[in-house]
Amino acid sequence: MAFVVRAKTALELACPGVVSCSDILAVATRNLVVQTGGPFYPVNLGRKDSFISKASLVEGNLPRPTMTMDQIINIFGSRGFSVQEMVALSGAHTIGFSHCKEFSSNLYNYNKTSQYDPSYNPRFAQALRNACNNFQKDPTLSVFNDVMSPNKFDNKYYQNLPKGLGLLSSDRGLFSDPTTRVHVEEYIRDQDAFFKAFASAMQKLSDHGVKIGRRGEIRHRCDAFNN
Repeated sequence: MAFVVRAKTALELACPGVVSCSDILAVATRNLVVQTGGPFYPVNLGRKDSFISKASLVEGNLPRPTMTMDQIINIFGSRGFSVQEMVALSGAHTIGFSHCKEFSSNLYNYNKTSQYDPSYNPRFAQALRNACNNFQKDPTLSVFNDVMSPNKFDNKYYQNLPKGLGLLSSDRGLFSDPTTRVHVEEYIRDQDAFFKAFASAMQKLSDHGVKIGRRGEIRHRCDAFNN
């Protein structure tokens, strides 16, 4: 967010009221993918920023790590995305991190017979338990989504899944569910196929639900409405 604020400040000085925060976020996301080794994809510009911003509107509209694969498929499907597109977009987890609180229920007191989710690789599970041991006192504790190449956009994320190295339940579910596994296996074999599918799906996602005209505004500041 700090980067977006700096970019917005510079743009407002150069051309006030022209570039929206939404456009800055869309371009910054694409550039991060490219800078870490991922594919380029076009970003259409001209978005407006929303008049409202409520955390309550997010719940149920974004996939959660605890959701079943059917639930995640339904969320994407209701917005016009295929299973293959959903699997390709999940590959964004090749970079970034997740906070321990998002997956702690899979690591501690999982059930009566296992301390952790048995779909984890045992050594990986123990490493996660050690890394997240103090998450209740320190909610900032986090772990890379892709432990093999966390700062590189590649297909290692998919290669991790058959080995039990998927961080979130939703990650591991991609390989355990037959509906999604076929696409995971394709992207394990062919990084170019993943890049092509990801670029296409990201371009589609960046155009989804865009606000134009009177449906939005160009904010003067990204952390506040104009009025």
